[in-house]
Amino acid sequence: MIPLLHDFEGETVLVVGGGTVGARKARRFAREAEVVVVSPSFADADFGGAERVRAAPDAEGVREWIDRTEPALVVAATDDGDLNATIESAAREAGAMVNRTDEHGGRDPDSVVVPATVRDEPVVVSIATGGASPALSRYLRERIETEIDGAGEMARLTGDLRNELQERAVPADRRRAAVREVVRSGRVWTNLDRGSTKARQVAEDVISDVTGDLDD
Repeated sequence: MIPLLHDFEGETVLVVGGGTVGARKARRFAREAEVVVVSPSFADADFGGAERVRAAPDAEGVREWIDRTEPALVVAATDDGDLNATIESAAREAGAMVNRTDEHGGRDPDSVVVPATVRDEPVVVSIATGGASPALSRYLRERIETEIDGAGEMARLTGDLRNELQERAVPADRRRAAVREVVRSGRVWTNLDRGSTKARQVAEDVISDVTGDLDD
């Protein structure tokens, strides 16, 4: 499997199955997508504001829901393996991506695995075991959460600085070297907690050591 990031802004995700697993998937995708959850019953859980429809679709009903919602992704999250297989087949026929929550380890081609995710916007780190060990993915996510604290602010800072260096016609090799030094600077990371102004000041000092005075 090759990991990819997909923007679901403006897309629809159809989740078939209203148990705790379906709720977790709904919460995940409701961050961006319009999520519709179809199930005969729903767990006492947070569905992230997803639209919940009480229905028990059979094979034909599943296809009707896919035709109706035109989803970018279909999540098969029922406790019925045969129904999940039907959902998968219908999703593929409609050209939608599909995530089956009852499959672990080996996957069919074009299958989607939803990874454990750590966010410090705009930084996103995803961890996956190919579905083999969700528990390990969660464990690694918890460890990484503390490691990337402040990464979002560093990304914004270095993005701004890189654009400014480019506008000032700093050669590409020196520009890349300067930004690398900022990212690796313990002083910059320390000052991110003290506010963006202080961190930027320190970052500009680091850049000057590599490129010379920015005003030259």
